[in-house]
Amino acid sequence: MVDISGETTRMRCLSAFGGTVGCQPGSGSSRVSFMVVGMHRGRHLLIDCREVPRSVCLDDQSMLDAMARAARRAGATVISQVRYRFGHDSAPGFTAMVLLDESHCSAHTYADLGQVALDIFTCGKTSPETILEHLRQEIDLGSVTTRKVERFPLQGAPASRAQESENPLEETANQ
Repeated sequence: MVDISGETTRMRCLSAFGGTVGCQPGSGSSRVSFMVVGMHRGRHLLIDCREVPRSVCLDDQSMLDAMARAARRAGATVISQVRYRFGHDSAPGFTAMVLLDESHCSAHTYADLGQVALDIFTCGKTSPETILEHLRQEIDLGSVTTRKVERFPLQGAPASRAQESENPLEETANQ
């Protein structure tokens, strides 16, 4: 039994790797199928990029375009894009945001420090790790550290905690 919005419905669910990957109505139910990834509502990557070239930290249009392409290549649907360049009354850099049907990708840069704070949050089948992988194929993100947070753990799922790791692509990207 799965409790959704206060209603209890019989569901047949497929499990893999210790989590639920998809459910459909059980016998006698007319409910519509839905997708659950793992035991949570979405995956959120918080990505700290250091030693990023100043030119990357100032090129808001290239970052915006690359984030949109990376999201599309990963299977996401791009809804909107916006960017804003700083430097008039603040340190040089920019913020860029790609809104997705599956959630969002954003970048905030600190050009004087060579840092980029990326944020990739997805739900459904789209993998934030795949978006990051595609983005790194186009943009020099320097030394990358990621933290993964599973958002809104489902009832009965073990509590999620942030996982921090060095990106395995870092070594090859820095060589």
